[in-house]
This record gives sequence, C-alpha cells and structure tokens, in this order.
Amino acid sequence: MTLPRTSPRVIRTADMPTTGSLRYIPNSVSRIEDTGLNQLWLQDLALKLLYFRGYLTGFKMAEAMALPYAGLTDLVLEALKREKFVEVKSQVGIGEGSYQYAITDAGIARAREALERSQYAGPAPVPISVYNEAILRQSRSRTTVNPRTMSKALESLVLSETTFNQIGPAVNSGASIFLYGPPGNGKTSIARAIGRLLLLEDITIPYAIDIDGQVVKLYDSVNHELSPDQTSETGGTGALKGDPRWVKIRRPFIVVGGELTMDGLDLVFDDVNKFYEAPFQVKANGGVFLIDDFGRQQVRPRDLLNRWIVPLENRIDFLTLHTGRKVEVPFDVLVVFSTNLPPKDLVDEAFLRRLRHKIEIGDPSYEAYRDIFKRTAEAKGVPYSDQGLAYMLQEWYIKRNRKLRASHPRDICDQILDVSRYLNVEPAMSKELIDKAAEAYFVEL
Repeated sequence: MTLPRTSPRVIRTADMPTTGSLRYIPNSVSRIEDTGLNQLWLQDLALKLLYFRGYLTGFKMAEAMALPYAGLTDLVLEALKREKFVEVKSQVGIGEGSYQYAITDAGIARAREALERSQYAGPAPVPISVYNEAILRQSRSRTTVNPRTMSKALESLVLSETTFNQIGPAVNSGASIFLYGPPGNGKTSIARAIGRLLLLEDITIPYAIDIDGQVVKLYDSVNHELSPDQTSETGGTGALKGDPRWVKIRRPFIVVGGELTMDGLDLVFDDVNKFYEAPFQVKANGGVFLIDDFGRQQVRPRDLLNRWIVPLENRIDFLTLHTGRKVEVPFDVLVVFSTNLPPKDLVDEAFLRRLRHKIEIGDPSYEAYRDIFKRTAEAKGVPYSDQGLAYMLQEWYIKRNRKLRASHPRDICDQILDVSRYLNVEPAMSKELIDKAAEAYFVEL
C-alpha cells in the first residue's frame, strides 16, 4: 500500500480561546498513488457505486468517492471503460466529466464479487497510518484552558469556588475526570460545558479509514458537527478541497449512558454489509467522551474501567478486527465519568487512583440555591420573590428535611408555569402556586 509522498501541513492558529491549538490540513491528492489505496480497490468502489445508483456522471462519481476528478477518478473510469465494465450512455454537459456512465453486465458480475467482500460504497477511506498521524498532530492534549476561558464556559452554572478551581486543571490534563455526587447538581451540565468549550476548535478527520482493505466508517453525522468555517479549504460540506476524503468538524463531544456495552468499545463489524463502524472512543478522538450514569451500564464498573486502563495510561488504544488482528490507534480523548452512585460502591481505591481528577459535585448552599433560582426564574419569565423563596425553603425543604438540588429551581419554575397556565393566572412565587408546584413535583420517600 502506497502512502502519501510528503508529510501533511500543520498550521498554528492564534484566534482560538485556547493556546497552542493546531489546524491540520491534509496533503492534496492528484494521483492514485497519493491516496494510499490500491487502484483495483478504487475500481471496485466505483463499480459498487454504479451498481447501487444506476447512472453517474464522472463529476458525480468523483463526489461520491470523495476524490478529485481530474487525474484520479477519470483514470479509474477510463480503466473500467477499457475493460468494458462501464460504458458511456450520454453527455449532460461540457467536458469528459459530464459523461454519464452505466455499469455493463461484466461490471455487474465484478461488482457482485466486490459486494461479497464488502458492501461499503461511500467516500474513499484514508490509510490507518495517515489517520493516526493526523490525530497525533491535532492532539487535544496541546489545548489548555485558563480561569478566564473556564469562567466563560461555565458562566451559566453556579458552582462553588473549590469545584470551579478543580475543573480547569482536569480539562488541561486531557486524560480523565471522575464527577460524582447526588443527582441533579449539574455533573452532566459541567461535562457539556467542557464539550462546548472544545467545540470552539475544529479538527480534521476522514470519512472512513482503511485497514488492509477493511473499511472503518468514522464520520458520523449524528455525533459529529460540521465546522461552520467554510473557507476556501472546503467545498461547502466540510470536505477539504485538496483531499475531499477529509472533513472539518468541531471537536467531538460524545455521550453514552446506561446503553453502553463492552462490544460498543471495539470495532463493530456489520455481518451483512461487511464493513466496520468506529467505536465511540474513536469517534470522540480529539474531543470529549462522557460516560453518563457510570455504574448503571449492563457491564460491571470494574470491567469497564479495566477496558480503559491501557488507553488512559498510555494514550494508545487497541482495536480488534473480526479476523483477530489488533490495530493500534491514538487515544486522544478526555474521558469524563459521571455518576450519582458513591465511588466506594463502584470501584476500589486502586481503580480510583487511575482516574486523574476526582471532583465531587455536591448540593448547593442556600445562597447558591437562591442565585440559581433567581437566574432561572428570570430566564423562564417567573417574577422572582425573596419572600416566596423563603417560604418554599421553610415549608418544602427545612420542615421536611429535604436536600437542595441545583436542578430544582428549573423544575419548580416549570411547574409554576404549568399551574399558572391551567388556572389562567399570571405566574408568581405566591404561596398558592408554590404549594401546588411543589406538591406535583416532590415525592415523599
């Protein structure tokens, strides 16, 4: 397998909110040799696309394969035409790129042979070695935050000074964060705020990866957000013009919860389509991977943490093909574990020691609760009242020995709005509306 001739370019950017950020621009591809892929493999890809889509012009074929037309896709089509696997049916514009191609009977037979091996028919993949180099060059560990950027990222949250001062160093570690504490106090919101901070940066990834002829689909329109920076480097879809196999996205922020299984952390082979889907942590490379509700997965917490020991310590992950071959990929992910369960009930001290930063997100103080309620009421259009809040705290918290939660103001304001709409009265923090809202919201355990 031939690899690109020169090393990709890396450009430092000065306008990002983080320091030392890098932008990665892959080399342009103008010849088949530049792709790192076998010409026969590219011919099979073109035949599969025609098999599924019927008729394609040369330009449309180049777009579907995510390769330049001139000097590359045109040569693939010319070779297929010479072997009588495709034929020109018509011309719908000016130039050879507007020739409309159709697959012949011989081409159908070869396409079916190719489909027996893999039904992948999409953008041409990038060799695994090139992908690994790209991730290392865009390493998230180069990114640093400071109190100013953290203040901006967390401005919508009310946190204690201790908690705030712990989050920044944890983000800069680029390794792992263990957020724990009672439910409803903002653990997931903190993780999402970290993700939003990193989303201010772009990262370049390929649509798919090639591992010795096996395709791993990487780009995921659900979990990946295209960069809005549609400069001259992109063609309007995020794909880079120099090598359209690459796409510019915001740094990923991927969330999994109780549905996470061990199988979801390795290459997922589709037995029907015969290609792979990249696992969650590979899709999250260069960004944040949040494991929410840690401890409530179908696998034991110990088994899940065992899976992360090598990647967290060595920043390298090993994935397994269905043939049994193991493949090394960079593990450039900030892993955030978030749990409502006591840490001692999940793992022992030895495992906790492997998690770099342990941050407890506790219940808010009365002063913090008031601040949260005041902000929330203003945002939701409920006139705030210190007197009404004092009544609610006395009647529904202190007398009932109920703990404060940071999520309660949002939910109680929503309840007040629901009740006021039903009664056709203006929302207010009156005793009547507070009591009706609290009765509908709180459950006596």
